[in-house]
Amino acid sequence: MNDFIFIMQKRLKFLMILFSALVIVLIFRLSFIQFVNGSDITNRAINLWSRNIPVEGQRGTIYDRNGKPIVNNKLAPSVALIPRQVEKKEEVAKFLSEVLSISYEDSYKHVTKNVNVELIKPKGKKITLDQAKQIINKNYKGVYLVGDTVRNYLYDSYLAHVLGFVGIDNQGITGIEYMYEDYLMGEGGASKYFTDAKGYSLSNLYGIYDAPSKGMDIYLTIDIELQILLERVLENANARYRPDQMLGLIMNPKNGEIYAMASYPSYNPAEYQNYDQEIYNRNLPIWMSYEPGSTFKIITYSAGIEEGVFKLDEHFYDPGYTMVDGTRIKDWKAGGHGDQTFLEVIQNSCNPGFMEIGRRLGTERLFDYIDRYGFGKKTGVDLLGESSGIVFDVEDVGPVELATSSFGQGNSVTPIQLVTATSAAINGGLLYQPYVLKDIRMPITNELIYESTPKEVRRVISEETSDVMRYALESVVARGTGRNAFIDGYRVGGKTGTAQKAVNGVYLENNYIVSFIGAAPMNDPELVVYFAIDNPKDTIQYGGVVAAPIVKEILKEALPILGINRQDNQIEKVYRWGMDLRYHPVPDLIGKKKNKLPYQIYYKYEFFGEGEVVKYQSPSPGEKVVEGGMILVYLGKE
Repeated sequence: MNDFIFIMQKRLKFLMILFSALVIVLIFRLSFIQFVNGSDITNRAINLWSRNIPVEGQRGTIYDRNGKPIVNNKLAPSVALIPRQVEKKEEVAKFLSEVLSISYEDSYKHVTKNVNVELIKPKGKKITLDQAKQIINKNYKGVYLVGDTVRNYLYDSYLAHVLGFVGIDNQGITGIEYMYEDYLMGEGGASKYFTDAKGYSLSNLYGIYDAPSKGMDIYLTIDIELQILLERVLENANARYRPDQMLGLIMNPKNGEIYAMASYPSYNPAEYQNYDQEIYNRNLPIWMSYEPGSTFKIITYSAGIEEGVFKLDEHFYDPGYTMVDGTRIKDWKAGGHGDQTFLEVIQNSCNPGFMEIGRRLGTERLFDYIDRYGFGKKTGVDLLGESSGIVFDVEDVGPVELATSSFGQGNSVTPIQLVTATSAAINGGLLYQPYVLKDIRMPITNELIYESTPKEVRRVISEETSDVMRYALESVVARGTGRNAFIDGYRVGGKTGTAQKAVNGVYLENNYIVSFIGAAPMNDPELVVYFAIDNPKDTIQYGGVVAAPIVKEILKEALPILGINRQDNQIEKVYRWGMDLRYHPVPDLIGKKKNKLPYQIYYKYEFFGEGEVVKYQSPSPGEKVVEGGMILVYLGKE
């Protein structure tokens, strides 16, 4: 009996030890799970319960060179469904079909789809705030709004071809939006909701918003004030001339920074779907390639000066044509310009004179300069869609091709090539690569990530030749075909262009691309402006008649915007009787009596107010008034 009790006690003791060990193991296991694996298990559970509705990252802001925003973001919510939570499926489907303008059948498919989360694309993506308010007011279970954004183009169609646009999923498709997509695009986030396996909300868990990040900010070399000016001038020119197309470009000749770039016809990036691809895919200043006409004479003239094949005061006789290899090539002026100096050759844009310069240079030297100025290859501007133009192969250039190339026919160039080449001709002889990206910065902190620097491509001509070119081009505006670009008080230089358009090897009649390239101030050029208008209607199609006044208008407003002061030492303009307006300086009338004001034959006085003493006048003393104009005089008492 005692043995039995002993055995039982021994077994009980063993069971108690075993039970205690199991309890200890269990406690250890529970502790391990709780304190070591607890967070991991909790996260797994949350992941099983959570339903993530993706939220796109915000794109970075695009600014102009002065820090003014050009493109930012605005709220445009998107609709997301958790179908298992939708109770009144037919009612919800009908409501969404009406609000989102989709068919009831499509709406019902979304509402009843066997998925955890359903996004309604494309009609439910980036809806209007009015649509969002309607959805919020109904407050249907299972219908959610997530805080997506759309691009906000603050200046509508202005700068459209440079900026480009984004698609429905916020990805860049063209322009700057595409070129710098990796920097502009922010990281996505999510709105998290918690449901059980059947999709019903877990009341004890609240949703989590995993905020998306914002992309980096882009700063451009563009000056938005100059861009607005350029686009306004294009709009006015379109209303007046009804052209087939137009383009404009403003650049800093000292470093290749592009201040403004515009194409017509244009488009609104926010509504790009409403335009043909031919409109938004063609950034004309870098894409369009055509024979430049007389603006190309800048290249020939500078090459001739650099090589010393003529002198400015050397005389040349123009009978109105030149015979080249049995071909009679006419001047643009019937009867020619007669005897003239080579300075007058560029002032008059004399074709035979430039053919003579080309002949003296020869094929090898002329085409070497054409190559050195960058024609026939892309400039490398940081924009999509640049063309390289077409230049004769030197092996294929005969006497006729040499002659026509010297005055701007035969070779095809792009506006950006022409502007960079002209810049090199007047900036001291250096060719720069043009660019529009100024720098890239972090949002909020504004930390600098990347900064562009001017890229010198090569020296094309000497500083001495560039000095002569500045003088020659200023004389074109003061005394030659560019008179209509003359601005009193500003040293403006430039060159006209009237380019023929060839179709199937035949030049069109009465259908030209007229252009003008201008720069100022010519003692120290700060900007180059190029404007081309394709087939203007109801006007004489000459660059000096149509394009030169437009460039004058641009320069007249752009120079003060850039803080460039007037100068006194400009080349005196040669006036043509009955054609050019004369301006006369305004005397200081302040403090003088009305009956003592100097008599003038060039302008008149218009009086305002009572009294006998001049208190204010407009224009101010020292400014100029057009001949036959009016000085406004405001009178008061002594």
